[in-house]
Amino acid sequence: MAEENMMRIQATWVEGMQFVAFGEASGATAPIDTAHADGSPRRGVSPMEMLLMGVAGCTGMDVIAVLTKKRQRVTHFYLNVQGYRNEEHPKSYNKIEVEYVVRGYDIDPKAVERAIWLSQTKYCSVINSLKAEVASSYRVEQEAQEPAE
Repeated sequence: MAEENMMRIQATWVEGMQFVAFGEASGATAPIDTAHADGSPRRGVSPMEMLLMGVAGCTGMDVIAVLTKKRQRVTHFYLNVQGYRNEEHPKSYNKIEVEYVVRGYDIDPKAVERAIWLSQTKYCSVINSLKAEVASSYRVEQEAQEPAE
């Protein structure tokens, strides 16, 4: 696989279940956390929320780009994304619904439908990654340390 087609992040454990992810390409960070058994508050987005955020960001960017190219006068645009999970582990999503809310002047409904269709079928790499069979692998780097005294 070509190096220019690879994306890399690093996630560093902070404490408990909290991690901070760092995107190498953007230089941006994002806190990742989940519910705590002791009831303490979450200090980040859960991994499954982050996946839905990726769907929203990816398809939203596609749709707004297409509508802009079609000279649609969008004044307000947001997405509501709902993910439905399996009850058994690994509790993956079995259904994701995206609601596109578009407001503006003289917006052509056919232009909106076309922009969404293009995103869903061609442009949105997040949605299309979810539809694809993705190979995964792992390796371990481990270093033994002496306990502090």
